[in-house]
Amino acid sequence: MATHRGDVKRFVLILAIVGDLAALGYYKYVNFFIGAAGDLSGTSFTAIDVILPLGISFFTFTQIAFLVDTAQGKVKEFNFINYILFVTYFPHLIAGPILHHKQMMPQFATAETYLPRAANFAAGAAYFTIGLAKKCLLADSFAPDATAVFNTAAGTALGAAAAWKGAIAYTLQLYFDFSGYIDMAIGLSLCFGVRLPLNFNSPYCATNIIEFWRRWHMTLSQFLRDYLYIPLGGNRHGSARRYTNLMATMLLGGLWHGASGLMATEESR
Repeated sequence: MATHRGDVKRFVLILAIVGDLAALGYYKYVNFFIGAAGDLSGTSFTAIDVILPLGISFFTFTQIAFLVDTAQGKVKEFNFINYILFVTYFPHLIAGPILHHKQMMPQFATAETYLPRAANFAAGAAYFTIGLAKKCLLADSFAPDATAVFNTAAGTALGAAAAWKGAIAYTLQLYFDFSGYIDMAIGLSLCFGVRLPLNFNSPYCATNIIEFWRRWHMTLSQFLRDYLYIPLGGNRHGSARRYTNLMATMLLGGLWHGASGLMATEESR
């Protein structure tokens, strides 16, 4: 009986995860596959008018984490109102971080969280202001140079100086754009008395690609590691299995970013 119950629970968990990923795939990829089918068949198919829900990637991965943790018995808080607040909490929907119930629901269940505090508001406003400055004064100032160079490269060859200019401008634009949005999310949330997890830790100071990966979108890399790579076996079953697991992890990471290949900061808006 216990074995049967475990099989049913596993089946329901897989069904729920597949449903979440199917919704994400539909909104982000349906027109991509329509276009690909048209290219292969030589026929022009009409694209579907799909309105991408704001923050669908974060909603999806937050839900998957909650489902898996519930199946594993890690979820201790089941208050429905707190759960709805946890799922729909808006400050992180633009650029993250990915939230987990163990980080957020205890805060929502604490009465002190809902008491306005001048210290929280002051710190939150400072974070938000710094993030806004990174986005508007720095990231947006590099965007025209990056866009101009990439548009030029699409039609003609670039010299070394122009190519370097575009690469550096785009690198700095991405850095300050994502860093700015993360600071704004943390600051806005702190104004409400809720602390979000760290999601960006000076990745350009990394000394190798592994450290860079762990510093850039920290909660995404942690999610992929804890909920996909390690459950698949990680590097515990030989090289072939390890590379298969890495490919599956990168595939899901690619699904997160969408068919356009943009960074999560752009895809999630």
